Amino acid sequence: MPDHKHMTRKQKLDAYWRLNQRLIFILLGIWFLVAYVPPLFVNQLNQIVIAGFPLGYYMGSQGSLIVFVILIFVYARYMNNLDDEMEMHQK
Repeated sequence: MPDHKHMTRKQKLDAYWRLNQRLIFILLGIWFLVAYVPPLFVNQLNQIVIAGFPLGYYMGSQGSLIVFVILIFVYARYMNNLDDEMEMHQK
């Protein structure tokens, strides 16, 4: 990453927004995979049984929700670090 201390305010804002967009696209890609790919393999997943319930059930009811919450925390932490790095604090 370039040295942000020698950038103009406009350059910092542009770089900040570009990094924010990149992170959003990555996290949305993960969200899409977690939300829409497992149903494509539900028959294969349901052949695996855990505690009497098919794995497809766990993926839909527990696994995807856990991943979604983790994505929120990843976004918040990354953006807090980016705010500190680029000195983008609210005044």
